[in-house]
Amino acid sequence: MAVDLSHVQVVGLGQASLDYLGRIPVFPVEDAKVELDDLQPQCGGPASTALVTLSRLGVKTSFLGSVSDDNMGMDIQNGLEAEGVDATFLKITPGYTSQYAFIAITRDSGKRTIFWHRGTVPPLGPGEIDMKPYSGARILHLDGLMIEASLEAARQAKNQGLKVVMDAGTMREGSLKLVSMVDVLIASERFAAPLTGEKTSVENALAAISKFAPGEVVITRGKKGSIGLRNNRMTRQRAYPVNELDTTGAGDVYHGAYIYGLLKKWDMKDCMRFASAASAIKCTEIGARKGIPNLDQVKDFIARHADI
Repeated sequence: MAVDLSHVQVVGLGQASLDYLGRIPVFPVEDAKVELDDLQPQCGGPASTALVTLSRLGVKTSFLGSVSDDNMGMDIQNGLEAEGVDATFLKITPGYTSQYAFIAITRDSGKRTIFWHRGTVPPLGPGEIDMKPYSGARILHLDGLMIEASLEAARQAKNQGLKVVMDAGTMREGSLKLVSMVDVLIASERFAAPLTGEKTSVENALAAISKFAPGEVVITRGKKGSIGLRNNRMTRQRAYPVNELDTTGAGDVYHGAYIYGLLKKWDMKDCMRFASAASAIKCTEIGARKGIPNLDQVKDFIARHADI
């Protein structure tokens, strides 16, 4: 029976995880102990969290990923569906383990240290990608972590006239090939390090990445804001000051909110401002998803920080 997903505007392909988040007073040295303030489970993952962000902003989304039938996999599936993210083509392979992480959050700084395991479940393969059900989609979002499947999805998306957005966290084998197929690249500072070296300026990093990526490129910099390049014009966005409890998922929320701006056909400056605001709000709560705002919350936050 054919599935009608023509209402979906954004398709995301990548990893989803079950995170166990524990707050600690200070990060311990090796072979020491520290007592957790608390411990809470919460779903996360780059592409899936970006889609949850879009869903809370009122956008219809669908996730392509791979989990097993263990408790973690079922929590991941239920978490997506509870947020209104379609999971029709979430691949569930019995008998394996799904991706999970333990995240230690330092109480005063909000910085986090992540210990993660990708699970034993097989990733999506290129032969399992079919974008045809998404006849009304406008954007494909990739986190670049299942490279062969991502390349195939990008190829199909291009043929269907979709815009391709990529979250580039770490340079991996095949990353630059995928980058050449995207329209909007949103990268971390460390993504450019293999191209430019660790000590290069962010402006040089932006220029280096732009040689491989057509369209527009944004580099996110945490508390230092973000910087973008489109049509040889550079745009800078300061970070919004908030009381940070946890930065987990901040970049993923930025990506989802930026995509919202793309759907609205905003210019780069407005996309970056909106994404920065949504990301800042998220950081006021523990976990990748708990603090993700809705549209009215982002608009109100921007209005109250008109000087940023």
